Amino acid sequence: MPKINLEDILKLLSNYEVEELEGVEIEGDIEIEIEGMSNLQAIGAELGMAAYHLARAAMMLGFPFQQLFTQTQVQTQIQQPQLKEVEKEEVIELIKKKFEPYKAEWSGYVEEVQLGATRKEGGTRKYTIKLGGAKSLPFYIFDAEQPNLPAVSIDVFDRPVPLPKAVRVHYEDVMGHPDEWAKKVIDKFGADAVTIHLISTDPLLDDTPPSEAAKVVEDVLQAVKCPIIVGGSGNKEKDPILLEKVAEVAEGERVLLASATLDMDWERIGKAAKEHGHCVLAWTQMDINSQRTLNRYLLKKVGLPRDSLVMDPTTAALGYGLDYAYSNMERARIAALKGDEDLAFPVSSGTTNAWGAREAWMKESPLEGDTSWGMREHRGPLWEIVTGLTLSLAAVDIFMMMHPVSVAVLKELIQTLGGKKEEVSCEDWIAAEI
Repeated sequence: MPKINLEDILKLLSNYEVEELEGVEIEGDIEIEIEGMSNLQAIGAELGMAAYHLARAAMMLGFPFQQLFTQTQVQTQIQQPQLKEVEKEEVIELIKKKFEPYKAEWSGYVEEVQLGATRKEGGTRKYTIKLGGAKSLPFYIFDAEQPNLPAVSIDVFDRPVPLPKAVRVHYEDVMGHPDEWAKKVIDKFGADAVTIHLISTDPLLDDTPPSEAAKVVEDVLQAVKCPIIVGGSGNKEKDPILLEKVAEVAEGERVLLASATLDMDWERIGKAAKEHGHCVLAWTQMDINSQRTLNRYLLKKVGLPRDSLVMDPTTAALGYGLDYAYSNMERARIAALKGDEDLAFPVSSGTTNAWGAREAWMKESPLEGDTSWGMREHRGPLWEIVTGLTLSLAAVDIFMMMHPVSVAVLKELIQTLGGKKEEVSCEDWIAAEI
């Protein structure tokens, strides 16, 4: 004869939604399994469970079980017995503590360098730009106030140059007219400064004489009243002569001469800047020790004032060594904040280098079977934005850029990170006409 317990009977009746049985008799023996017979409390628990199941079965079979006891007694009998009263847990009140962010205190600081000079200062600029002055890492405004947020300059050339289509469409009407080009980037595209590249002086291009090229600088100074940066063609023999001439014609305007390098006549450039009241951009190729050496030469051998030096440790674009450029700049900035006076200067970034990355300007991937890269009209500006934004977190104080949308977005992001703007309106630049 198979064994069946009361709980199985109850489950069987519940499956068929039986609420009451009439004229049914259940015969059989009741077996109670008890573990640990020496424990009387366990025996009582098992008997209580048996009574609970018997009471439920009796009610389902129609037996007037409730009449045998009062309502209170029935509820007590059919409740599942508790073996042990649960102890109340002690409530522990947490220590009240106000959150205070970690605050780093640095012994050093970054020199403050001013570009441009107003009439009261001997120049003709309507406003000036101050770089550096930081006493903490970029945008760590809870450590120390960042007195001067990064500025943005847009590149202008003294002759037509081959540019990616996404950039060229914005400047086709002013190419060949550097003064008009400069006005456009200031008045229409909102640049803080202009970087004029005198690339026509390259012996392999037009080989323009330095005196003639310097006239272009005079024209730009007349066309716009913002601070300007002047660069040569990169020719190691001609650039020092050119920048010396530029320093003469722009005396009093506090121009940033770009650039002095270790493999050219840096002394000639430094002396011209010192004599005519300009600043020098010291350029090195991602080598912190070379940067320290060049800075020392300009400061100690030439006697360039500390408030007239800006560093350019070289910018590598996104995907083309950006991580190394970031690490190099960050190392220099941390060293400066720790008290290294040879590296305690503002940093410039040639962010336009982002357009040298093939992902920024090529129509499609050159790899057969590769997935689509998407519209280059969007990719290019994004490549420049990400390059600039990343390096702004490392140490950069002034960016040299090209695409007007890239400039607008990066400036807005800088204002937001610097606590000057509450939020960034993504829709504005995503829907921008580029």
